[in-house]
Amino acid sequence: MKETMIETEVTYTLEHGGQFYIIEQVPARVCKETGEQFFAPETVEHIQELIKSKKEPDRVIETPVYKYARIMPNRVKGRF
Repeated sequence: MKETMIETEVTYTLEHGGQFYIIEQVPARVCKETGEQFFAPETVEHIQELIKSKKEPDRVIETPVYKYARIMPNRVKGRF
């Protein structure tokens, strides 16, 4: 049986308390076929502790936010 999971580091994003957080270099097992990410329980606990700690982030980025428009003018249906 061919192994489809690889050990790697990923960027994990989450929303908590109305804010978005990005955690880089998170250890994960990733399925090469689907891209699905799996995290060890201690990894999830560490992420939760990091967010709750209010520790100074390594950096802060500004991110644009858009609302999904149901009707997209000047677009041909099914094409971008």
